[in-house]
Amino acid sequence: MVNDEQLKLRWKEVVKDLSDKFADGDTLDVDSILYLIGVQELGQGYKVFKKDEKLNLMHIAICRLLEPYGYYEFEFFDEDSWPHYKALEALPNLKPGEQTLLMKEAIVRYFDE
Repeated sequence: MVNDEQLKLRWKEVVKDLSDKFADGDTLDVDSILYLIGVQELGQGYKVFKKDEKLNLMHIAICRLLEPYGYYEFEFFDEDSWPHYKALEALPNLKPGEQTLLMKEAIVRYFDE
C-alpha cells in the first residue's frame, strides 16, 4: 500500500463489499474475512465445516495472504484437495495492532489482485 489513508479507504471498501455479500450488511471482522478467503482458496464451494476445518481454512488464508511477502510458499494439494504451504521465513514479532495492520494490508492486496 502506498500510504495509511489509502489502506484505510480500501479496507473500508473491502469490508463493506464482503459484508453486503456475505453478512446481510453486518460488518465482518478480520477473522471472518480470513475464513471467507480460506473457503475461496480451498475451492470446494460452501459447505458446513467442522471447527478444526474452520481453523485450517483460516490458516490457509493466512499462508496465502502472506505468500507475496515471502513468509510462505505453496507446496502441494493433499488427497482431499486441501492446499499446504511451507514456512520460508519466521514471521516478525509484531504488536497486536501491527499484526492487524499487516493482515488488513494483505487482505486488501488479495482483493486488488
